[in-house]
Amino acid sequence: MITRHRIAPNGPEFSRLVYGTWRILDDEDKANATPQAILGRFKACGDLGITTLDTAEIYGTYHVEEAIGGALKLDPAFRDKIEIVTKCGIYIPCEFHPERKTAFYNVTAERIVKSTEKSLRLMGIDHIDLMLVHRPDWLTSADETAAGLNKLLKDGKIRSAGVSNYNVHQFELLNSRMDQPLVTNQVEFSLLHMDPIYDGTADQCQRLRVLPMAWSPLAKGALMAGTAETEPLRAKAAELSAKYGGATLDQLAYAWIMAHPSTPLPILGTNKLERIQAAAKAASIKLDREDWYALWVAAKGHGIP
Repeated sequence: MITRHRIAPNGPEFSRLVYGTWRILDDEDKANATPQAILGRFKACGDLGITTLDTAEIYGTYHVEEAIGGALKLDPAFRDKIEIVTKCGIYIPCEFHPERKTAFYNVTAERIVKSTEKSLRLMGIDHIDLMLVHRPDWLTSADETAAGLNKLLKDGKIRSAGVSNYNVHQFELLNSRMDQPLVTNQVEFSLLHMDPIYDGTADQCQRLRVLPMAWSPLAKGALMAGTAETEPLRAKAAELSAKYGGATLDQLAYAWIMAHPSTPLPILGTNKLERIQAAAKAASIKLDREDWYALWVAAKGHGIP
């Protein structure tokens, strides 16, 4: 089974792997996007110990949260067996708002509260385990953003608050205005996108004992695309496979992320149950130090400094 981790001293307990819902409505086979199919996938994840679901207001052009609500409506008791993470703050032209001409960010207190209340209504739930500010809004002060999050925490509509795609300075600033400390920073992190290791994000998380969440752990699928860029990684993974019980490149990629001492929680982005099951096995892979660096070298194309 997948292990569980408290993501911050004041934060919730999440599963080591998180199921991401970004593409749950994208499947070419529409039968896989019905409420019954979505609930079945959620329950299959739960059987593997993957109890944390990640979504966002904007996913599916504002349709995914409603789809989650449709699935949970089929079995209301299942809500108590999972943790729900969602995000707010990105607004784009869409069928609901044809008057919008340009995509923009808005994390004012009023907008955060309204978006959260909409998320609760669409998903048919009475609280959100973790609300994330999806991206920094350069036109909103930290005081204003914190006011919205603090109100939601006080009112019990969210159990904890965090951010996504914040740099270390933005995180520190907003955190300084919070009544209850932020519990995570959800950032892009993979063998092909190692920025959190270098830009201070992972170090900040360790200092604050906050576990980061890693979106796009397979680099938006680029790791599996079979390009010239990933050939060294594929070759190294093939070389290491037998040592780790026949592990595939994607399993080694998840294990590589999870080996980092900041304890990132990778977010799975697949609708295929066999891929989810394979990812679950990755949680038990403990890479040797030299093999972790070997994958780093294969990804970077050069040796360590």
